[in-house]
Amino acid sequence: MSIKGFVDYQRREYCNDIGCSIQLIMNKSGEDSTEYNDLREICKNNCLHTTYEFHHWLIENDYLLVRPDEKNLPSVD
Repeated sequence: MSIKGFVDYQRREYCNDIGCSIQLIMNKSGEDSTEYNDLREICKNNCLHTTYEFHHWLIENDYLLVRPDEKNLPSVD
């Protein structure tokens, strides 16, 4: 769900921006190739980077993490 006036994070934007070596190889592979899928498993299960690095990249690039305030949501009855 997008917020009006804001830009959503795009898939693998961080990976491409920092020049992740795995992402660079994936970019050269077809998305349906065996090589791509093997590399994707590395990303999913053994990322070379930390959530700490990703979180700070988000901050440095002016991204905001938001969620609705559940106290102010209308009830669904």
